[in-house]
Amino acid sequence: MTSDFSNIFYWWFLLFGLGIIFLPLTKLFFKNFFDFGYAFSKIIAILLVCYLVWLVGSLHLLPFTLPTLLFIIFCLVILNFYLTRKFKKEFFNDFKKAWKILIFEELLFFFALFFWSYVRGFQPDIEGLEKFMDFGFVNSILRSRYFPPADMWMAGKTINYYYFGHLVAAVLTKLSNLSSTVTYNLMIATIFAFTFTGAFSLVANLISHWKLKIFGGLLSALLLTLGGNLHAFWWFLTHNLSFTGYWYPDATRFIVEKFGALDNTIHEFPIYSFVVSDLHGHVSNIPFVLLFLTLLFAWLSSHQDKTLITNYQLLITSLLLAVMYMTNSWDFPIYFLVFAMVAAYSYYSKYRFSQKSIFSIGLPARRSLGAGGLVVLVFIGSILFSLPFHLHFSQIAQGLDFVHSRSPFWQLLVLWGYQWVIMVSFLIFLAVKRLRIADYLAKTNPALKDQLSGEARSRSAGLIPDIYILILLAVATLLIVIPEIFYVKDIYITSYHRANTMFKLVYQSFMLYALSAGYIIVRLISNISKACHFVIKYQKSKILNSYSVFLIFTFLFLIFVMVYPYFAVNSYYGNLKNYQGLDGLTYLGKNYPDDYAGILWLNKNIKQQPVVLEAVGDSYTDFNRVSAFTGLPTIQGWLVHEWLWRGSFDEPGRRAAETDTIYQSPDQNLTVSLLEKYKVEYIFIGSKEREKYQVFEEKFKTLGKLVFQQGSTKIYSFEREDN
Repeated sequence: MTSDFSNIFYWWFLLFGLGIIFLPLTKLFFKNFFDFGYAFSKIIAILLVCYLVWLVGSLHLLPFTLPTLLFIIFCLVILNFYLTRKFKKEFFNDFKKAWKILIFEELLFFFALFFWSYVRGFQPDIEGLEKFMDFGFVNSILRSRYFPPADMWMAGKTINYYYFGHLVAAVLTKLSNLSSTVTYNLMIATIFAFTFTGAFSLVANLISHWKLKIFGGLLSALLLTLGGNLHAFWWFLTHNLSFTGYWYPDATRFIVEKFGALDNTIHEFPIYSFVVSDLHGHVSNIPFVLLFLTLLFAWLSSHQDKTLITNYQLLITSLLLAVMYMTNSWDFPIYFLVFAMVAAYSYYSKYRFSQKSIFSIGLPARRSLGAGGLVVLVFIGSILFSLPFHLHFSQIAQGLDFVHSRSPFWQLLVLWGYQWVIMVSFLIFLAVKRLRIADYLAKTNPALKDQLSGEARSRSAGLIPDIYILILLAVATLLIVIPEIFYVKDIYITSYHRANTMFKLVYQSFMLYALSAGYIIVRLISNISKACHFVIKYQKSKILNSYSVFLIFTFLFLIFVMVYPYFAVNSYYGNLKNYQGLDGLTYLGKNYPDDYAGILWLNKNIKQQPVVLEAVGDSYTDFNRVSAFTGLPTIQGWLVHEWLWRGSFDEPGRRAAETDTIYQSPDQNLTVSLLEKYKVEYIFIGSKEREKYQVFEEKFKTLGKLVFQQGSTKIYSFEREDN
């Protein structure tokens, strides 16, 4: 545990240093925030450093090495130093006033990082679900000099998937000089910490005009990072008011045939992702999503006189959308829609409906950029920022189609009932305000005149956050509706036809609802005190009754929403007993010591990325761990994944058959021709190869040289004629 704590502290200190360096740039984006966006300084640092590393590597200008990393950081240090010099007096005065909240947010980040690192230490194994894929991507990137990186599961090809999130893990791994077997788990904990502190900062700034901003920020942070849905409540009611037999993954696979649906779907949320700890794109993208949403609110609430968006805001918006596409492509259209709606409202609030507010296209500095022009420019900018990625990427999706089946409404209520209660309460609250009930009370009770003038000021201050939350709620709800009508076609069979579409869309719904919940609850609680005052003075009992019902349902549901991590964490992490540490490969050394030793030998002795032959396996199995744990490409890896990425099973199937031939055929000439075809330099014969094939090993003794042996695990080198 001591060595793990040293690694956690060192990792935190590295991130802390990056955040401090980028504080001047962060304050430029969030100058109107009470915390100056401090929680996002580390995310901005990672965004810019990793993007520039990716860009120079994609253009083959500089290789992906530590000196390149340090050079890029040095250039960005100069930029931030320039900003510090330019706004020196303003910066120091502002930070002097806000130092308490900055320390508070840094402590939140540190304890969140330490907490989830500690939890991961009880089950750190990089095994199960899609961890082999994610870890393999990270290791392949670490071995790459330029981008796109090699596909470790299809020798000779580059990764045809969204790998920027894995690049972030590789950059921090290279910068820290820690083993990727440790940084994999630290990266999961880092995203957990970013999610918590990012949600806190965004929501606290949304409600900064009210006294309960810290409470609201923490509430949304808890709901987003640790909250579940009402599946636990449904289980409790239908199982004799007991949680006996509760199985936490069912909350993410509830709309399935097993529970009465007509098809099988997936509807995950962040705490499930953190528990199972796949470093997938939808998880890696959470910090960038939070940064994007916070930047949009900062822009919306800035009230600039000369222009509604500056050139640097336009650039960072385009850049973030580009990075989101390269990290998790589904998020691009979702948050582009959020951006378009924010832009439309922003221009409408200033110009109403006019040609200037909608159709004008021009430079922002000339005040001629309408909402339509802005949306077009940001879209073009995002494509340009990600252009090197597009040039090497083939689309996986196969078009849109109407769904074959829909979700029973009662099951949707189980998943989204809590969020919908909060949303409807907020809509009723806004409708009541719109009907000017308070003004009616003022007419019948003149003594309320002074109170209502104060409420009017509060209402004015809360208008922009209210509109912003309405936009988030509208998009969140739309994302739930879409999979009930359309789905994106892929390789999955009919009974799972909309599973991936629902998964990728409603994951973002959960995030948007969770962020909105803290704001809405504080917004309504802040008005309860006024309602109580009305009741005491003017016997308006209906007002209090409506708020009482809201509070009862909200906190009743909150208990069941927050009980989910108790079951999930205890189930996956063995009730937090038997701490094992943060090294994700320790289990392999215990269970398969010979294979483990062979993998360590490859990592220590093999440079660059020669091809290593290993057995072909089905997806979600323990096959292809050599390529995953080393980043060295093999002829063919997980079959279904490559089928999905390549759009056809033809090549994966052919490669799998040829791999079978290499291991089992006694024909040396055929074996040599296949080894040379795929430029194989090493042949791994371990437990999985012996499990799957009747290995004809005698031929390898004559074709190559035995370079490693421990127990039954052997590695042969093969000298190709073209070497």
